[in-house]
Parts: sequence; structure tokens; C-alpha cells
Amino acid sequence: MEHTEEYREHTEFAGDMKKQIWKSFGIIFSLTLLNIVIYLSLLGNNFTLKNYIFVAICLVKAYYIVFTFMHLKMEKKMLRYFIIVPIVFIFYLLIITLTEGNSISFLKYIYK
Repeated sequence: MEHTEEYREHTEFAGDMKKQIWKSFGIIFSLTLLNIVIYLSLLGNNFTLKNYIFVAICLVKAYYIVFTFMHLKMEKKMLRYFIIVPIVFIFYLLIITLTEGNSISFLKYIYK
């Protein structure tokens, strides 16, 4: 009795994955360039707005990294929520911290 195994090459899947990785790289790279442009254009102006924009862009970049390179898009829906909701909550806390820090800085400036 002879035992044979057949191995299939997954070239179609690998090609799709390569295309998706390059697409994600392009999106992340363009968002990084957008970060640089925003930083240079708002260099001396509106520090708080710049921070909010950076946090929002960072969230989008984190989404693409997690969903593409960690293959989270192929997981079940509840597992996605289990990972994404705490990340969004942490960024929400970061935004609150930035707002409070700006308020304290403003109050120090007023009551100097």
C-alpha cells in the first residue's frame, strides 16, 4: 500500500496577499507623508488641533497594520471587537489626556 501526498501551491493566495500588502504599504506611507505635511504646515499654529489630527491618522495606520499584517480581517467578528475596542478606548483616553493637559497649560498661562 503506497501513501502519496499532494501539495498544492497557493500562488493565487500569495499573489493576492502580496497585492494587499503593497496596497497597505501605500496607504500607510501616504498617511505618513500626510503627517509630515500637516506637521510642517501647522508648525507654530494650533498645537491641540495638530495632536488630534496625528492621533486620528495614527488610528487609521494602526487599523491597516493590524488588519493586514496580523491577518485580523480573517478572524471572527467578536475577536476583532475584542482587539479593536480596547485600542479605540486607549486612544480615547489619549485624547482626553491631551485635552486636559492643554486646559492646565491654558490655566497656568491665565493665572500667571
